[in-house]
Amino acid sequence: MTTERRLRLPGITYGGDYNPEQWPEEVWAEDMALMREAGVTMVSVGIFSWALLEPSEGVYDFSRMDKILALLHENGIAADLATPTACPPAWFFRAHPEALPVDKDGRTLWYGSRQTFCPSSPAYRTAALRIAGVLAERYADHPAVAMWHVHNEYGCHNAECFCDTSAAAFRTWLKAKYGNDLNALNHAWGTTFWSQWYYDWDEIIPPRATGADPNPTHRLDWRRFCSDELLSLFTAERDVLRRAAPDTPATTNFMVMHNFDALDYWRWAPELDIVSNDHYLLATDPESETDIALCGDLVRSLADGPWLLMEHSTGAINWQPVNRAKTPGEMRRNALAHVAHGADGIAYFQWRAAKAGAEQWHSAMLPHAGTDSQIWRDVVQLGADLQALAEVGGSTSPAKVAIVWDWNARWAMELPCQPSGELRFQDLVRDWYTPLWKAGVAVDFVRPDAPDLGRYRLVLAPSLYLVDDEGAANLAAFTESGGTLAVGFHSGAVDENCHVRLGGYPGAFRKILGVHGDEPFPLLPGQTVSLVGQVPQDATADLWTERLRLTGAEAVATYAEGPLAGVPAITRHAYGSGTAWYLATHPDPTTLATVLERVCQDAGVRPEREVPAGIEVVRRRGADADYLFLIDHAGHGAEIPAEGVELLTGKTVTGSVTVPEGGVAVVREPRADLRERATA
Repeated sequence: MTTERRLRLPGITYGGDYNPEQWPEEVWAEDMALMREAGVTMVSVGIFSWALLEPSEGVYDFSRMDKILALLHENGIAADLATPTACPPAWFFRAHPEALPVDKDGRTLWYGSRQTFCPSSPAYRTAALRIAGVLAERYADHPAVAMWHVHNEYGCHNAECFCDTSAAAFRTWLKAKYGNDLNALNHAWGTTFWSQWYYDWDEIIPPRATGADPNPTHRLDWRRFCSDELLSLFTAERDVLRRAAPDTPATTNFMVMHNFDALDYWRWAPELDIVSNDHYLLATDPESETDIALCGDLVRSLADGPWLLMEHSTGAINWQPVNRAKTPGEMRRNALAHVAHGADGIAYFQWRAAKAGAEQWHSAMLPHAGTDSQIWRDVVQLGADLQALAEVGGSTSPAKVAIVWDWNARWAMELPCQPSGELRFQDLVRDWYTPLWKAGVAVDFVRPDAPDLGRYRLVLAPSLYLVDDEGAANLAAFTESGGTLAVGFHSGAVDENCHVRLGGYPGAFRKILGVHGDEPFPLLPGQTVSLVGQVPQDATADLWTERLRLTGAEAVATYAEGPLAGVPAITRHAYGSGTAWYLATHPDPTTLATVLERVCQDAGVRPEREVPAGIEVVRRRGADADYLFLIDHAGHGAEIPAEGVELLTGKTVTGSVTVPEGGVAVVREPRADLRERATA
């Protein structure tokens, strides 16, 4: 968060999307009373209100919004006021049908839902900036407005548009990237393959549906363009708001979660005054608490500090094939886990459950059943919990381990025609993240070219298929200067243009790792291979193997059978003053946890605190105290060594704290580093 434009609300904010336009005005007074009862401090308003605010082009009706903001202010509730540009009205598309998006098969997608606009449409941009400007001028000095909420979930439904307008915008973007040098583009894209050489910029089109597999660099540059095109819409609206209200912070809700990869948030995050995120659980995920932690750590890393949870659910959501309700205590655990991983605000979609519309079966803070419901009782309890944790707001999360995360590498690896179509970037990263999380090892996420890797003892690159020279050199320098690096298979294989790095695998990392591979041997679905060496007795691996020889490294494990019997599978190499590990395969979870435990020991990294299985332990660090979060996901409860004050109950803790079954404890402890200095 910036110091110039920051959210000037104390503690941890609490609330959700408030859509009073869906209800008669007599309901609003009840909303205010119930919000006060629940401890709500901030709500997002106006997100989907464009059709009501501007009933026809250039004609505005702010009477409803005036009343809503006045009511919120009278009741001590701040407004996160949205620009309503995620949902252009029907009248806009009647006037500008050319602004409708087109899919890769050439089909026009029609209005009638949300985000059905072409991101490159000049007409859309003009209309969006106009409504944003009028809104900003009217409410810039309104005492209820604490923050601007720009748009909503950029790219959720229209990350790509393949129309002719988008094609022209893509060509403009390419000219800027390649210095208006068409030969440079041809070389970067490798267009001598399949007679794709371009002689005129106008020959270049988006990667529309074709009869065979697409050019990978064409497709990769398209993904980069689409992310940048949406980012340009955000910054344009943000700048309109800043001109009207220079000191009011602006955010937009990211979607760092399992099923969204459209935007390069490393490029987006510096443009936000406050980073916020939406996160929803996958109903089929048996360990969804891991996804909460991973995504929370990633958002905290993007924000370089505390962030806001802008949306999640009190219970079931509405867009999966089966949408399960949350189990008793799960809503509270989810929310407090987000706080543990850096959230300084907790908000839900939405305040009052809708009785009509596409999201009528999406849970809310005030459910269809009203206040005589378990969800409502949980909502009120969570409000009290967040008030008790107010002092945690603003605290940071110290970590000595970093995981490399790169959207370009993710996009590139999941293109067609890989040696294995079974590889999924997020799954591979989560496989490495999970044992660290279960062990209580704090983790940050970093770009490959992050400038400050020296503050970490250990850097992990589970899946870095694409890496440019700068990123590869950065990781090498970190290792050479004394750090410990661990690299996963199929990493370093291609450069930023998706060109294979010749000379053997793992490409950019051969020298650091002290190995040389000459051929991948991916495994078929369901196929496994046994491992022997410094690994558990029944160690296995799946997904991937490769023919590898040592060029300075030592073998930690080898394949026990098959065509690669005796070939190194896991290696360790002294490089400069540091150590580099290579996992040339995908070990089973127990084996991977064992290997990563040894890697952590190599790096001098220890768990936050020894805790029983099923207890999540996370530390946030304040100016004068540490805040130890202990979350029981197993439902067994535990006694954990601790000293201080348990904030949720206000009780003094001496020797140990009781974590209730399926519950949470948060202990304020004296800062360990300050104690060590005082006794030195």
